[in-house]
Amino acid sequence: MNIVILLGIVITLATGIPVLMQLLKQHPRGLIILFFAEMWERFSYYGMRGILIFFLTQHLLFDDATAGAQYGSYTSLVYLLPLIGGLLADRYLGTRKAVAFGALLLVAGHLTMAVEGKPATQQLVYGGQKYEVVAEGRMESRTVKLMVGDKAYDFGPAEGGGLEIKGLQAGGPLPAVLAKDSYTMEKQVDPLGRNAFYLAVSLIIMGVGFLKPNISTIVGQLYPQGDPRRDSGFTLYYYGINLGAFWASVLCGLLGQTVGWWAGFGLAGVGMALGWVVFVFGKPLLQGKGEPPNLELLKAPVAGPINREWLIYILAILGVAPIWLLVQSNQLVGWALGISTVLALLFIGYFLTVKCDKIERERMLLALVLIFGSVVFFTLFEQAGTSLNLFAARNVDLMGISAAQTQSFNAGFILIFAPIFAAMWAWLGARGRDPNPTLKFGFGLLQVGLGFLVVVWAQGLADDNYRLPLIMLALLYMLHTTGELFLSPVGLSEITKLSVASVVSFMMAVWFLSSSIAQYVGGIIAGAMGTETVGGQVLDPAAALATSMDGFNKLGWAGVAVGLVFVALSFFIKHWAHGANGPGHAQPEPIAPVLDGERQAVNPAAIRADRES
Repeated sequence: MNIVILLGIVITLATGIPVLMQLLKQHPRGLIILFFAEMWERFSYYGMRGILIFFLTQHLLFDDATAGAQYGSYTSLVYLLPLIGGLLADRYLGTRKAVAFGALLLVAGHLTMAVEGKPATQQLVYGGQKYEVVAEGRMESRTVKLMVGDKAYDFGPAEGGGLEIKGLQAGGPLPAVLAKDSYTMEKQVDPLGRNAFYLAVSLIIMGVGFLKPNISTIVGQLYPQGDPRRDSGFTLYYYGINLGAFWASVLCGLLGQTVGWWAGFGLAGVGMALGWVVFVFGKPLLQGKGEPPNLELLKAPVAGPINREWLIYILAILGVAPIWLLVQSNQLVGWALGISTVLALLFIGYFLTVKCDKIERERMLLALVLIFGSVVFFTLFEQAGTSLNLFAARNVDLMGISAAQTQSFNAGFILIFAPIFAAMWAWLGARGRDPNPTLKFGFGLLQVGLGFLVVVWAQGLADDNYRLPLIMLALLYMLHTTGELFLSPVGLSEITKLSVASVVSFMMAVWFLSSSIAQYVGGIIAGAMGTETVGGQVLDPAAALATSMDGFNKLGWAGVAVGLVFVALSFFIKHWAHGANGPGHAQPEPIAPVLDGERQAVNPAAIRADRES
């Protein structure tokens, strides 16, 4: 049995049975519905995410730079659309209808990903003749050869650049060593498969926009104000998220490699379909929570026989078209993020100068400091789906597991360490020694940087095939996870506590804009760490290792440097909170984060409820 599956079963049984007992004995039945619905939603998202970069580089034959940028555009938009979904749910749909609709869009998107089309093909052009590049397998099992006549030949980098065709006899149609500028590579991509991919991710982006900001809001609504079970309920809910993400990386990665892309993506779609079924049929257990704020307004006709609810659904489906265009243009996404950032900073500067007193100004400035730290952290952390995934396939001795399955390490470590950290924060809090948010961010940044440096310092352990031991990649993910456990439970709730009430929704939008920027910049950085590929396979593993080590070294020291600045800064600006984190201002703050940050609610009603608690 695959070692990751075996360890996953052990971890799941050890941690899952106590969780299930708590769900059944101590919490509202509706929490079970939300637990499994969100578990399957994260299963679908992380299942697709775990194999996406390989699909881009091996099936569509994007080069590393293009694949990284494409990945960044997709994940960037995933973090922007929840702003719209949260607003529509708050004003019109209610959270339950928004979640159900978003889930259907996600099912459609993930199942469309299973329409992979024909794989892209590549030819070497030399002397006016074309020679087919043939490939078999996926991820680290992929083999690529060059057809010369009726024989397939291995190839690799020639000394001093160019291409060496191994075993090719002299006197053939082309020499065994091709100079760097003597040949070109041509690529043909199946339009059906490429457009199906863009349609699929557009549906997923829109679906996440409706589901992500709203489902966790219902969790809080299941508990009356002051219910001591509420924080525990969020902790259990987040366990389900991480459990889904863990098994998605394990199973979708395995099927994607051994069966086909369609199987890995298809399993992710099946997972989301199960989540939708659980959520819809579990409606009675939700105790009427998450319903529309004004049902009469929602059902009132606004365009002939079309009422407001169906108009929202129709416009959302039509909105997939502009997303389809936008997701294909990394440059356009970058411009949109850049302009949004400038406008946001101009407004914040005006608000701080004209509308705030000293206490409000310093609280808002502290929020901006944390937002900046979040951008740096998640830019590094989100290398997991791109450069670290490719590094695992190309330069790590995987010892029988697949590269995509290494994506399960983060979720697995969260399942193990989250209870330990929760107990540690509770122990420190009870003694008045809980670190201030800026210090926590600093420790988180230090650890995400050290994670990269651990691998860099171990490069001397690489074998003759330029592959590092798997344990070093596991240590990287462990440090990234412990860093996340310092930072994630703090970030989002701090924004709601520090922001002036009149602009709290706007500051939440800025928080998500910062997450989107981190995803976008992370994709660009991952592409810059790419290396030359032919047929989706690295031409020179030694060069790939050197490029990765150089990039990881820069990322590592950047994380450490910013982390040290935050640690030092924490002693000078901790008073900027002005009691926002004191007992009289305590917020319902979850203590077990999800993989991509803590409670991702941007629903304005949820934000108001948290501020009033």
